[in-house]
Amino acid sequence: MLKTECKKTTSSELSTFSKGSYWITTFGCQMNKADSERMAGILEDLGYLRANDEFEADLVLYNTCTIRDNAEHKVYSYLGKQAKRKKLLPKLKLVISGCLAQQEGESLLRRVPELDLIMGPQHVNNLQNLLEKVESGNQVVATEEKYISEDITSARRESSICGWVNIIYGCNERCSYCVVPSVRGKEQSRYPISIKKEIQTLAEKNYKEITLLGQNIDAYGRDLPGTTKEGRKENTLTDLLYYIHDVEPIRRIRFATSHPRYFSKRLINACFELEKVCEHFHIPFQSGNNDILKAMARGYTIEKYKRIIDNIRDLMPNASITADAIVAFPGETEDQFQDTLSLINEVGFDLVNTAAYSPRPNTPAALWNNQLSESIKKERLKKINEVVEENSKLRNQRYLESIESILIEGINPKKPSQLMGRTRSNRLTFVEISNNSTPQEFFGREVNVKIKEVRSFSLSGKIFK
Repeated sequence: MLKTECKKTTSSELSTFSKGSYWITTFGCQMNKADSERMAGILEDLGYLRANDEFEADLVLYNTCTIRDNAEHKVYSYLGKQAKRKKLLPKLKLVISGCLAQQEGESLLRRVPELDLIMGPQHVNNLQNLLEKVESGNQVVATEEKYISEDITSARRESSICGWVNIIYGCNERCSYCVVPSVRGKEQSRYPISIKKEIQTLAEKNYKEITLLGQNIDAYGRDLPGTTKEGRKENTLTDLLYYIHDVEPIRRIRFATSHPRYFSKRLINACFELEKVCEHFHIPFQSGNNDILKAMARGYTIEKYKRIIDNIRDLMPNASITADAIVAFPGETEDQFQDTLSLINEVGFDLVNTAAYSPRPNTPAALWNNQLSESIKKERLKKINEVVEENSKLRNQRYLESIESILIEGINPKKPSQLMGRTRSNRLTFVEISNNSTPQEFFGREVNVKIKEVRSFSLSGKIFK
């Protein structure tokens, strides 16, 4: 869950804005984070200022996730508190957006009748028009399938150094456990020229790093027209990387999330050839067993997955490989679970995001009668997390005493005497600075850091001169 950072808004500032103040809480993935930034931009264009506290705001927006059960429970808890507040303050606008809003739709009004606006992810860019309907006295539900208009809003970005850029919306895959296609709609690629224009706008504001986003980013461009003379589909993710690479002063380019079914050698070669593309690949494998992958309808085998990793490491031996995995999928045996642990040990991932299987509405796997018990889910999640932590710490040993280029993003919130940034391989790094240095002078700069301490999920070091 990500909360919007807020500066204090004074009463004198609010008096000049008829709209009042807003608060956004973001649950879930990077796509939701990017959506929240766009909605914040729309609200500020409308005259709202960010509130200092969600219980002081005139408009409260929860941008929701439905990938896991616990994410839903959190949202309902938050909504319940705001619903009580609205009974005392009828003018409070209460908005729910994102995947849970799309999944539940109008039924949310039966559970939380105080809601003013329910809107799915495809309606993010239409927030202004939807709020105008609310201000006319309507309760609005916007969850119908909709072509996503080109983003012409000015996002209110949380970082002035690293920026998200959506390149493809939706997902056409039909994994048996996943609710994303039904809540985020069909794949819709943005045109390369629009993407490059957004990146150029970020570059003019002196951003240094951009991350291209998509639920299945390797599918980028397959809904766009055009083929090359060789008969190859053009406007692929690989083509896009070459097309945007020359934008200055952007120094780093990342992309997520990849799907093993479509991850190509041509893409790997491009990442090797293009200097700005970081040596970090997030490629979920979900299970280390082929029978489970087939039940998940993932469309690849473990053998293919390992070939992808080998191809990456042939060109970039020290590249960071991260992934997602699900344990306790319906019918998963102990031996099949052990296959997942074996894959983690064999590949040596830098990080694996893990989750126990959670039945989701409108997915085939939720209806199967071979669901595993909560005790098995808890036990397997604990085991896989232990293996992931061991591997992450082992992989981090390669950084010890090395000199790494760190893009400084800010200050360590737990230790203000340290800067905070990331390696090209996306490893979080804390950097000690001298007493006569001002932290702000390093923001947005790449500095050479000698790594003096490694942990499972972060590094520490000193500036190397």
